[in-house]
This record gives sequence, C-alpha cells and structure tokens, in this order.
Amino acid sequence: MQHSTLNSHFSLFKFSTISQPVSLSRFQIDRSSLMTNVLSFTPTTPLLRHLSVFSILRRRHNPTTLKSPPHTLSQSPLRCAPHPPPRPSRSASALPAPADGLMQDAGATAVVLAGAYGLVLCFDNLTQRNLLRQNLSRKLVHILSGIFFMLSWPIFSTSTDARYFASVVPLVNCLRLLLHGFSLVTNEGLVKSVTREGNPKELLRGPLYYVLILILCALVFWRESPVGLISLAMMCGGDGVADIMGRKFGSIKIPYNPKKSWAGSISMFLFGFLISMGMLYYYSFLGYFELNWIQTAEKVAFVALVATLVESLPITEVLDDNVSVPLASMAAAYLSFSL
Repeated sequence: MQHSTLNSHFSLFKFSTISQPVSLSRFQIDRSSLMTNVLSFTPTTPLLRHLSVFSILRRRHNPTTLKSPPHTLSQSPLRCAPHPPPRPSRSASALPAPADGLMQDAGATAVVLAGAYGLVLCFDNLTQRNLLRQNLSRKLVHILSGIFFMLSWPIFSTSTDARYFASVVPLVNCLRLLLHGFSLVTNEGLVKSVTREGNPKELLRGPLYYVLILILCALVFWRESPVGLISLAMMCGGDGVADIMGRKFGSIKIPYNPKKSWAGSISMFLFGFLISMGMLYYYSFLGYFELNWIQTAEKVAFVALVATLVESLPITEVLDDNVSVPLASMAAAYLSFSL
C-alpha cells in the first residue's frame, strides 16, 4: 500500500513538472545529452525509475550544477591575438645603458692615457734638465706608472668591455716602445727616462715586459680578483723601491747574489706588502672586495716573501725581474687566495 502511494506521488510530480514550460536556452542544456542520459539509464524497479527521473529534472532546474564543456584554443571560433609588449618610453636626451658605458670607458681611456703620457713627459723634462738622475727617473716612472694604472681602474664602467678599454693605455705605450726600440722614431728623452744605459734596444726588454704584464693583469684579473693587484704592486712598488734603496744603502750584499743587497730585499718585502695592502683597502673601500684583513695580511706577507726571494735570485740575465717577480706573485697569490 505504501509502495503504491509513493509511486502515485512521484508520478504526479513527474507529470506536473514536465508539463511546465522550461526554456532550455535559459539554462544552457544540451537536449541531446539529456535524452541520452535518460535513455541510457534503465533502472530495474519502478521506484528507482521515478527517482532517476526526479534527479534529472532537479538538475534541469538547477543551473548552478551544470558545467559547460571546456573549450580549447582549436575548438574556439574566436581567437584573440596576443597583445604586443608595451614599448618603453625613451627620452630624447637619455642614452641607452651600453652607450653610457661606452662613453664612460672612452672618456676614462682618454684621461688615463693623457695622465700616463704626462707622467713620462714630466720625467723626460726633469732628466733632460739634469734635475733628476736617469736611474732615479727610470725607477720613479716604473713605480708610479703601475700604481696610477691600478688606481684608475674604478673610473671605468661596469661593462664587460671596460677591461679592454683600460688595456688600451699600456697597449699604446707598448707600441711606442716598439717604435723607439727599433729606432723607427727617435726620442732621446724617453730613452733616457726608462733605460739604464741610454740604449734604445733596452726598451725591448724590461720596459716592454712591464707594459705586457700590465695588459695581462688588466685582461685576466681586472677588478674581480686581488691576484692582479698584488702582482702589479710587487712588480711596480716592491721591485721599484728595492732598486732605489739597494743603490742607496746596499753595501751589504746577499751571499748567493752579489748584485742584490739586504737593504734592497728588505725594501722589496716591506713596500711590496704595504702597497699591496693599500690597493686592497682602496678596492675594498669602493666595494669590490670583502676581505678578512687578518687573513689577508698573512696571505699578502706570504706573497711578498715569495716575490722577494725570486727577486733576489741571480737569474736577471736569463729572466728579467719584470717577468719573474709578477709571475711568481701571481702563482703565490692565486694559491693563497684560493685556499
């Protein structure tokens, strides 16, 4: 009795619901898919049959449960073209960053080149007027040229090409030494200021090696490693001061090399160490390096000791000090700062 009552109630609800007009377009229902769902479901009992119809009709009146089929890009009839990226606004007076770096490097190269030429010209005039001895003039040029070159690196830009612009300065001096060394151009003042005996052929040895080491350190190490700065400091400052002090106070000679003195070797160690530490502090102050100064002092002292021992060896006739000292300093500094 209860079963028949339930059937009658569900039948009345079914017919009353179907008889009401329903706008399929309003609820966005696919009629064919609805009929397929109804026909494909075959319940075994009348109660389940009425319940299935009731659930279908309920979904039919509840549009929130319907989900439209996902549309892919290939099925969609409308395709929107991607929006072009916005063009950056450029001022007429503003230059791109590469152009700014290029102008900065070109200006820095001109300034350093003029300074290097002025330095040599100044000592040329002092030597010609006999206000400065030739050997002292040569060593002062040796010391100051390398120090000023290292001090000038921060005025170049942060571009990867900046090191090549900086290398133009010693490269121009290299070409100048070649021209005067082969006597293609004569300049007695230059020869007297940078040679020991006033022979132009000397320009093709020590002075030429000197500028080649400057180019090597600028290209290989630049402002990215303290190795190049320490190597140049040992060659320019340490070796240069060692020669001056050795000639002045070098009465006591080293037993294994009578051409070297204890005064010169001690000066080599002290000034090589001090100038190296000064350069590292200069670059650390500008933000290029972050160093532990106690460990750095120990490492620089080790490099100075190695450079001093190499400079004192009796190998000058075979290998010039402008080659042996910086190469030994590079090896020692690389090992020290890489550990």
